[in-house]
Amino acid sequence: MVSEVDLVLADGRTLHAYDTGPPGEADALVVFWHHGTPNIGTPPEPLFADAARLGIRWLSLDRPGYGGSTPRPGRTMASVAADVSAVADALGVDRFAVMGHSSGGPHALACAALLPERVVAAVAVAGLAPYAAEGLDWFAGMAAGGEASLRAAAAGRAAKEEYETGAEFDPESFTAADYSALAGPWAWFDEVVGPAVAAGGAGAVDDDLANVGPWGFDAARLTPPVLLLHGERDRMVPASHSRWLARRCSTARLRLYRDDGHISVLDHAPAALDWLRETVGHTGV
Repeated sequence: MVSEVDLVLADGRTLHAYDTGPPGEADALVVFWHHGTPNIGTPPEPLFADAARLGIRWLSLDRPGYGGSTPRPGRTMASVAADVSAVADALGVDRFAVMGHSSGGPHALACAALLPERVVAAVAVAGLAPYAAEGLDWFAGMAAGGEASLRAAAAGRAAKEEYETGAEFDPESFTAADYSALAGPWAWFDEVVGPAVAAGGAGAVDDDLANVGPWGFDAARLTPPVLLLHGERDRMVPASHSRWLARRCSTARLRLYRDDGHISVLDHAPAALDWLRETVGHTGV
């Protein structure tokens, strides 16, 4: 069961948060889920059975501009750390792991970098590297639609907002394996993409501006253990992004999957949860 709560912050913003609970289990591992673009923040239902097997409790939030969370124009990747801390404090959680998919990946890494006293381990699935990553051809291998969207963001807010008014999904962004995954358990994405899109483009605009802006932290300074997962056929975020992060971050391990794309790589997420449990242990956090 997922409970939902609205938190009013000191700056007057509201954060809409999710918790699978129940709290208070001594050996529970709390994992904070970071959603992709455009999604609301509901925890990943296709992973609930594995979470139950491993004693994992999910927390998550709608990033500003999505769902029930107040927009925050100008937010960066680093901005998420304070919001995650506020949710964790309100729900009585001290230490936790983080896990993110797609643009949620670097948001998870931001928490690991900026909250090292709280974040015990991080998983980034099909995540982006920094836009200014030295030695990385950032757009190489992206489908045309995704590249156009991010190039619009790189041109500034006005260009990105104009792009969003007529943007349509590029079907070439997904592989055959992705479409198979979306016809199976990961049809769940309909439940988190639909509400995000129906509410307008504010969240997606701010996400992509954060994707191409300065992150506000250096991946080289990450100290918690990190696991990077990526499909080598990913057309939304090419696997070269995770390869770059793995070279940059001394605490990172990289798992590449030859036949997977942006969505089908999530079929390997249960193994990543196993890695979290093995890394953190069964003593609770």
